[in-house]
Order: sequence, then structure tokens, then C-alpha cells
Amino acid sequence: MIVSHYGRPVTTLAGKDAERFLKRVEGRQDHAAQLLMARATGNFKRGNE
Repeated sequence: MIVSHYGRPVTTLAGKDAERFLKRVEGRQDHAAQLLMARATGNFKRGNE
């Protein structure tokens, strides 16, 4: 699974990481899903999201 931002690949998740991410993001609103993607890619900005 490739996580992208504005069509550019940011990171690739595979195996259990991909499964875990898909379970967490399923059914979430856009903003909540965006926060999970930020954490998964390591681009989470220390408290200002």
C-alpha cells in the first residue's frame, strides 16, 4: 500500500503495518484519516495537528 500526498508517494506500508493502518483508517472522517496518515509516514508535527 502506498500512502501519497497530492499524488506523490510518501511512504509504502506492507504486511501487518498495512493491515493495521487500513483497519484504523476505515470509516474515519477525512481529518481523522489525515492524522493517521501523518503518523504512519512520520510527518506528524509535534502537537499542532
